[in-house]
Amino acid sequence: MRQRPSRQWVLLGLTPVMTLAVSCAVPVAQPARESPVTETEPPTAAAPPDPGVDPPPLRLLAAGSPPLTPETRPQNQLVPWSESMADALNIPRAALQAYGYASTAVAESAPGCGLSWTVLAGIGVVESSHGRFGGARLDRTGRPSIPVVGPPLDGTPGVKRIDDTDRGEFDGDQVWDRAVGPLQFIPQTWRVWAVDADGDGAADPNDIDDAALAAARYLCDVAGDMRDPDRFWTALLTYNASREYGQDVLDHADDYGRRSRAIPTGP
Repeated sequence: MRQRPSRQWVLLGLTPVMTLAVSCAVPVAQPARESPVTETEPPTAAAPPDPGVDPPPLRLLAAGSPPLTPETRPQNQLVPWSESMADALNIPRAALQAYGYASTAVAESAPGCGLSWTVLAGIGVVESSHGRFGGARLDRTGRPSIPVVGPPLDGTPGVKRIDDTDRGEFDGDQVWDRAVGPLQFIPQTWRVWAVDADGDGAADPNDIDDAALAAARYLCDVAGDMRDPDRFWTALLTYNASREYGQDVLDHADDYGRRSRAIPTGP
């Protein structure tokens, strides 16, 4: 299995208006060496990746809705869809539901984007093994049992220095910033793209529902059309300024898509 590159989140979350000219690559996490799940190395793929089996039609969360309970979490609509693929793809059910819901939501808000759930799954596996880094497990609402927090961005060799910007609100560190959650958001970036995707009343980077939709909106904002190979790479390299990282995400995304299509659907 090839070694995963270190994460290099790009700080385009500094202002609401995103431009490539203000980007700044920032290493935020170490390769996931402690994952309890063995990931196989997928074949090398070309952009865009296989979009996989489409999620079924969904009722999306309406703006201004009162807080929902775990039982009424909108991602629960994807329980049967996730059950059909989770074990075969080695993706937690809650993570699959989050990725499927996020891709459906941006298909409505940004219909020209063409972002597939497989891209979000590719990012999720490379960043944190879908929230399972360090032995964590996702609960049914999409939260890891152990917080997924990157190392301090303290300016040590190979690491960007970012003094604390959130007073430890998201990362628990009042000295340095750290990347947070299954999709490894830097606090500065999260403040711009934060979203409550599951209607529980809080936008939380530790909640894979919220993190997946925030990442989806970010990618669509940068790319415009994720189905165009050049725009796909523009978005992925803006999300993380490492070609090796991007290829790793692409390879996993394409593999998930192809394998999802090969899963038997009935007797």
